[in-house]
Amino acid sequence: MKLHVGKLAALPSAVLGASLICTALVQAQSATPAPDNGFDVEQLFAGTCGFCHSDGGRAASKGPQLMNSPRDDDFIRNRIKNGKSGAMPAFGAAFSDAQIDQIIKYIRSLKPREG
Repeated sequence: MKLHVGKLAALPSAVLGASLICTALVQAQSATPAPDNGFDVEQLFAGTCGFCHSDGGRAASKGPQLMNSPRDDDFIRNRIKNGKSGAMPAFGAAFSDAQIDQIIKYIRSLKPREG
C-alpha cells in the first residue's frame, strides 16, 4: 500500500477548516431570533419562563409573580432583553422586539385561573 504523505498532511487542515465553517454556521443560526409568525407566547412562557414564574406568571417562585405587575412595559421589556445579574438571564438575542412585545401583552393579560 502506497501512502501519499502530501495528501495525508493536508487532511487535518481540511478537517479543521470544515469544522470552523460548521461552527460559524451553527453560531449564526442560534443568534437568529425565531420568526414572529407562529409564535405561541403561552407555550413559550411555560417552557422558557415558567421555571421561575410559576403558573404561567400568575404566581411567584424563583422569580416574581408577573400577573398584576406594578412595573411598566419599558421596565419589563428591559428586563426580558437584558436580564438581571444573578437573577434572570437576558433573552434579547433570543427574541425579536415584536416577540418581546407579545410576551409583555401576555403578561398584561394574565388573570387568576378559575377553579
